[in-house]
Amino acid sequence: MKTRASRSLMVGLAALVAASSQAALTTYSQDFESLNLSSPTALGDNGWKIFANVFDNSSNHLYGYGVFPAPNGGNGFSSIATGEGGAAQGSQYLNVFSDYNNTDHGNNRFIEANVFQEQTISAADLGKVATFTFDYKASSQFGPAGSASALAFIKVLDSTNFSLLAFPTLVTTTASGSSWATGSVSLTIDNAWTGQILQFGFLNRATNYDPTGVYYDNINFEAVPEPATLSLLALAAIAARRRRK
Repeated sequence: MKTRASRSLMVGLAALVAASSQAALTTYSQDFESLNLSSPTALGDNGWKIFANVFDNSSNHLYGYGVFPAPNGGNGFSSIATGEGGAAQGSQYLNVFSDYNNTDHGNNRFIEANVFQEQTISAADLGKVATFTFDYKASSQFGPAGSASALAFIKVLDSTNFSLLAFPTLVTTTASGSSWATGSVSLTIDNAWTGQILQFGFLNRATNYDPTGVYYDNINFEAVPEPATLSLLALAAIAARRRRK
């Protein structure tokens, strides 16, 4: 027989599980200044993840690999970089580039490297506007060239089969190699997306080891209620009342 204390504990645990399953999308801000430049796990420890897709030259999907914690350094995906920040960027920022460890670069395959944060959409998020803002600049020496492309994104993925439900983007392929700009991507959380996966981050696609380096900093993600709007009828009624006064 369960004691009153054990029943209370079970109820408390159930409430905790229910509350966590309904947790809303979390605001995320990062300027990379506090991350350890020399730690190979600095980005992964901060929640950054990677995934790669590989395509043939007709855009047919061949295979993918991941999800893994994002590396800091090496020849694939990501690192904390320094030396090209402006006054608003400080000394450290995120460098996103291709997976040059994948030798299919030399086999006329296109490597799509994704570097992102991931959260789950709850019922509390429905109807909110998710906004992802960031500063960006191409690497002065290794910015996108040849057939390479780069962009920032918000993705919504089906949690059962990982099909793409939404994918707003901002292209960063032609980012300046000398000055920083500010970009933004946003979308409204659809009422059908409870329990689906939301990712925000950056990707590039390249072949033949073309350079792809784009720097990102002052990252902010948040989901807030959409501003209330008044219908034309409501506005007309307000105007009529004002005229009667």
